[in-house]
Amino acid sequence: MIQTFLQTLPHGITLSCRATGTPGAPVLLFLHGFPEAAFVWDELLEHFAQPEHGGFRCIAPNLRGFERSSAPADVSAYRAKPLLQDLEALIDAVSADSPTPGQLAALVAHDWGGALAWGLAAQRPALMQRLVIVNAPHPATFQRELAHSQEQQAASAYMNFLARPDAPTLLAENDFARLWPFFTHMAADSGPAAWLNDTMRDRYRAVWNQGLNGPCAYYAASPLRPPTADDPGAAAVQVPRDKATVTAPTLVIWGLGDTALPEALLDGLDAFVKDLRIERVPGATHWIVHEQPARLAELIGRFIAP
Repeated sequence: MIQTFLQTLPHGITLSCRATGTPGAPVLLFLHGFPEAAFVWDELLEHFAQPEHGGFRCIAPNLRGFERSSAPADVSAYRAKPLLQDLEALIDAVSADSPTPGQLAALVAHDWGGALAWGLAAQRPALMQRLVIVNAPHPATFQRELAHSQEQQAASAYMNFLARPDAPTLLAENDFARLWPFFTHMAADSGPAAWLNDTMRDRYRAVWNQGLNGPCAYYAASPLRPPTADDPGAAAVQVPRDKATVTAPTLVIWGLGDTALPEALLDGLDAFVKDLRIERVPGATHWIVHEQPARLAELIGRFIAP
């Protein structure tokens, strides 16, 4: 059974979390992306909490700014440093009674959660034994493609809209009319998403009605976005290799139908990840967590098995 709790961190941020599994067991931490929330991981939380699938303590926080988590008003509060501070403090708290205090059995992350996970794995490798990334580009390959690939610049043009100060207001208009297409326009066929039924739409509405300023602030705070006539964006960014190299064993799962994040983002990834496995999944899009949870469970389970 999924339980919810509020975890207040030493630096004053509170994260709303979903969890299941036995306290004291090895911890799996799951990080969501935009425009999602922690609930998207429920099926995998319940799966990996079962004894036959590892008996893990499974926890999914709502990131800063999402759902009931703290949502500072200042855009600077959504830069990488404070966001990684949240995760470091959360890992310390939720793993305190685990067999490896201060360390996760694995960090599993998608989209914006994946962006944070790449940074955390590179800068604080002792916090996790393994890393699983789901359709989230490494900052170095993302910077390269945003700066030099017209295909990636076109695919990521929405990022510049989401960085606008009026984006939260515009997204909320007319029952979030501009948000629902995110679930189809990042799919290769742009058809209806079978998983996005009335029940799921209500779950998303419940999250979005709690505010979109925080979620949009991730885009406003990040320099990794397509260049424009007024803003060099990613073209002005350098990603130092020593701050972007990941040493933890890493599994990257990539839905090949993701039109926002083309497969070219995987090119050259092995230069930044020392122990890398890539699983390409045909027939899946950016929303693979919703579309193919059983396939994700299989791939992740095989990777984290002793």
